[in-house]
Amino acid sequence: MRRGPGIRARLLLAQAAVLIAGVATTAVVAAVVGPPLFREHLLRAGVPAESHEQFHAEQAYRYATAISVGVALAAAALTALVVTWYISRRLQRSLTEVSFAATEVANGRYDIRVSPPQLGDDFDALAHAFNQMAARLGSIEAGRRQLLGDLAHEIRTPVSVLDAYMEALEDDVKSLDAETTSVLRDQTARLVRFSEDVAALAQAEEGQTSVEPTWVLPETLISTALAAAADRCEAGAISLTSHVPAGLPRLWADPQRLGQVLGNLLDNAVCHTPPHGQIDVAATAGHRQLTITVTDTGDGVAAEHLPHLFERFYRVDTARDRARGGTGIGLAIAKAIVEAHRGRISVRSRGPGTGTAVEVALPLGEPRPIRPQ
Repeated sequence: MRRGPGIRARLLLAQAAVLIAGVATTAVVAAVVGPPLFREHLLRAGVPAESHEQFHAEQAYRYATAISVGVALAAAALTALVVTWYISRRLQRSLTEVSFAATEVANGRYDIRVSPPQLGDDFDALAHAFNQMAARLGSIEAGRRQLLGDLAHEIRTPVSVLDAYMEALEDDVKSLDAETTSVLRDQTARLVRFSEDVAALAQAEEGQTSVEPTWVLPETLISTALAAAADRCEAGAISLTSHVPAGLPRLWADPQRLGQVLGNLLDNAVCHTPPHGQIDVAATAGHRQLTITVTDTGDGVAAEHLPHLFERFYRVDTARDRARGGTGIGLAIAKAIVEAHRGRISVRSRGPGTGTAVEVALPLGEPRPIRPQ
């Protein structure tokens, strides 16, 4: 690529052009405007026109004006050029640093940072924005690598079981009886459920989920979710209760998607609540929002894990068992759907063994476009 002059040279040339224009303007004004005005003042002071006194006075004025203006312009030009050189040097150094850092980021080095150039708030904001971008890209890359590792880890177990059983069937170590068929179906169902969960999460996060909002009665929404979870709770000897007052305001939302959210929250609560435990669903309205809370008396969550519960594939140590922990993306799907409804979701727990409360807050009011994120 053919490279033109750098920003330092451009700034110096621009400053030189301004100085040349200033010198030319000053010279013209001093030569054209100054002498007539000085001559007029001499006449008013009683100096005869065309006299030797007038001639010498005008000569002295021209010399004094030329010397003073010349010295002033030279000092101004020198000062302007030095300041411009210094500023342009710092500016070019900062731009070079940003350019080098951008190249490194493009090559995959997301840990690189640029220092604030101290050239004003705009340039400092640019450096801060670049550092934030690099940090965000690094976080995304780390998340991508973790996602690939988690995907491989989730798929490895059922695929290994299927492969082992297929090999056993080929070697006549096992027969295709009801027990073997049940194991194979369980592992294939696990793979299907995992692929469906990953697809649902991708659609929810990318805003491709089909969202069809309508007026929804909160009590109907909650009662449907409770009915779907009742059998699992009964099988696990878990008490399922609800506290939903009558007359709650209608909600402008997609009942299918919010039903999916409540289903995920109830499934998660059932997975981590021991026999003879309790799950309660409560709903309240106030401050132009509807709040739905799912509370259980299960495992509970340590404080250090709470900020990460909505991350994909994240599990606390007590939930690593795949038979209880699921795929680890149910809460991530719930968060994406709730935020698409302009709501928020949060988790509270006082620690292991104290149970967990998940709170979903959804806005009430006039119908508004639901924003797929």
